[in-house]
Amino acid sequence: MAYEAKPGSFNLFKNKEKKEDKHPHYKGEGKDLNGNVISVAAWINEGKSGKYMKCTIKLEDEKYKTKPTQEDDLNDSLSDVPF
Repeated sequence: MAYEAKPGSFNLFKNKEKKEDKHPHYKGEGKDLNGNVISVAAWINEGKSGKYMKCTIKLEDEKYKTKPTQEDDLNDSLSDVPF
């Protein structure tokens, strides 16, 4: 049986695919408090007080969303035309 995160938790793993500074040092998945699947990424940085982790969290559905094109906007507005 595969591990399934409980709501409000996530796991991070070292990013073996990191090739550029903008790529996260760690990444993983989990669930937000509502049980939605989230993607988590973390970068190790150094500041005045020492090392810290900068983290981002995104809903899994938003991870692959793209910006709507002008054609999509046009199609949406045409669908409102009553004839």
